[in-house]
Amino acid sequence: MNSDSDLQIAGDILEVPHLLQPPREHPATVAEFAGLARRVAADRSQWEHLVRYDATSRWYHRLRVGPGYEVWLLSWVPGQGSGPHDHGLSSGVLTVLRGTLTERTGRGTRALGTGAQRVFAPGYVHEVVNDTLEPAISLHVYYPGLTDMPMHPDSAHGSEGALPGHGADGARGAVRAGGAGCAAAVTL
Repeated sequence: MNSDSDLQIAGDILEVPHLLQPPREHPATVAEFAGLARRVAADRSQWEHLVRYDATSRWYHRLRVGPGYEVWLLSWVPGQGSGPHDHGLSSGVLTVLRGTLTERTGRGTRALGTGAQRVFAPGYVHEVVNDTLEPAISLHVYYPGLTDMPMHPDSAHGSEGALPGHGADGARGAVRAGGAGCAAAVTL
């Protein structure tokens, strides 16, 4: 008996099915969206045969649509980039499937190799570029689905002045870990 409480659990709690949450059919949390991106990345049969490379513009293909989210596949030939932009009201997960992409923000530059993930909130300003001599492929999950991608041509890689009310890292308002406009790096 626990001296702090009179509550005791008899048997295996996992054998009480009514207490278990059923698995969700679609992701609903940041962790679940990142997990969706990792699962799609791991299953090359879902995307590899669709990839095309276009030297005149970035190639993209909407791979999947779910309630409140979209999954996009993009290819990047050497030298191609997105230009400084944000994703409007959408949050997102960027996963590098092949090659290396460079992300530039007001906080600096970071190389994202195969398997790297970036999770970002609405209002996060960045630029993604293929600075290497090899093509790259990335997967992007946007929630809600991407309806706006404002460009910031006056910003220096998502730096100060990108949008009124944005901080030096391109984030809206105060810079807070996990707050609006913030991003987190995850390596698979």
